[in-house]
Amino acid sequence: MILEYYPETDMLYIKLVEGVSTESEEIASGVVLDFDEHNRVIGVEIEDASKIIDLSRLELRAVPVVNLILTERAPVPA
Repeated sequence: MILEYYPETDMLYIKLVEGVSTESEEIASGVVLDFDEHNRVIGVEIEDASKIIDLSRLELRAVPVVNLILTERAPVPA
């Protein structure tokens, strides 16, 4: 699973599995599920993320972190 935040659009994308989205459905205002060709949810897009989620903190609970990969995006120029 990969969490990606795009500050320029204030969008959070949660990629659950690798795949190509063939269909999307807005399930609530600003929350879109992406589906693959087998109708499995492969990602979740949250628009205006900073207005509904505290993005300053990420907490992992009961997650096997054996293969945890931390990456940092370059800061956006002011």
